[in-house]
Amino acid sequence: MVILNLGCGSRTSAQCINIDWSVYLRIKKSKIASLLAPLVLYSSPLRLERLRALDDRIIAHNFLKGIPFGDASVDAVYHSHLLEHLDRSDAVRFVREVHRVLKPKSIHRIVVPNFEDLCRRYLNHLERCIGDGTEHGKHDNYIADIISQMVRREAFGTSQQRPFRRWIENILIGDARRRGETHQWMYDRVNLGHLLECAGFSKIKLLDYSTSAIPKWNLIGLDRNQHGGEYIQGSIYVEAIR
Repeated sequence: MVILNLGCGSRTSAQCINIDWSVYLRIKKSKIASLLAPLVLYSSPLRLERLRALDDRIIAHNFLKGIPFGDASVDAVYHSHLLEHLDRSDAVRFVREVHRVLKPKSIHRIVVPNFEDLCRRYLNHLERCIGDGTEHGKHDNYIADIISQMVRREAFGTSQQRPFRRWIENILIGDARRRGETHQWMYDRVNLGHLLECAGFSKIKLLDYSTSAIPKWNLIGLDRNQHGGEYIQGSIYVEAIR
């Protein structure tokens, strides 16, 4: 069974074909960049370890150029917290590409931040603030949960470095948007379902992290943490049939 794990980052599975386009992966796949990386990242052991820990079997590919598989050649496609990083027009093309590579009656599983849940939490806290002045100082956290990754200019890891290193990294690697860190859109059960319908998918279902039509999904474990719970809380899980 051919399962694609798109935008995998460092979270891979031996049961899947893992594909990503992160800065770290591109550095590792480049002979010159991989030689220079220890010099650039020498003062950041955690980031250097993250680079070295990337699975060599991950395929480096830019999804804006399509999905590198033939028509109706794949049994399932999975991606988690990838779609929101694409511009809306690119997201439409990407979902159509998923439809193209899937075999008939095959499964498309999507995990994205749950915009509906974030908004409900914001509104609930707004009501608490109206009745309790001690909550005011916490309120920006609820706004940040919704928009911080939309408005961020500098990559988070770079922002934690010393001034000179921050300057160098921003020049060499680029800002948060160039690195694909920023959210370009947000999804809920309505607009995600509509996007899938427009791309030709049917039988769209809202599920949870442990439920899937993909055989032995919980053994593959991409939506589970090391303790068996939900890997990324606050997500929405949707599956559709090609």
